[in-house]
Amino acid sequence: MNTFSHVPPAFRFHPTDEELLDYYLRKNIASKRIDLDVIKDVDLDKIEPWDLHELCKIGSEERNEWYFFSHKDKKYPTGTRTNRATKAGFWKATGRDKAIYSRHSLIGMRKTLFFYKGRAPNGQKFDWIMHSGISTNKRVQSGISTQLRTLPLHAQIKGCRVVSR
Repeated sequence: MNTFSHVPPAFRFHPTDEELLDYYLRKNIASKRIDLDVIKDVDLDKIEPWDLHELCKIGSEERNEWYFFSHKDKKYPTGTRTNRATKAGFWKATGRDKAIYSRHSLIGMRKTLFFYKGRAPNGQKFDWIMHSGISTNKRVQSGISTQLRTLPLHAQIKGCRVVSR
């Protein structure tokens, strides 16, 4: 499956948390075109982390870091808990959420998650780490269509970076 983005030779893509939320996520939420097709939309609950490298490939170079957008999925239709399970395992949050600032203004929060193969509480920890960012920025929220505004932004789209150690 040849789904990689066509980018110039020696192209490197390493956005900061601020750039990922304030530029890329904001454009994605507002359905605006991003100059280079470097961040894919992925349904995280249907994809195993070891399959992300094919879906989120940038150029032809081998990488251990991938970027994508994903909708937050609820565990229960009427609840607030997030579903982080895949067929083979689950993503488990670790540590505290980190605030992301732009020009001294809070624009979002970053959550760090590790992938465990199997089912909780007996899952086996793997070397896959996800940094998931959600926006709290009013500028980003203003780009959301009126249909989506009825739900809180954190229930919508997140920008993610997955790293394989």
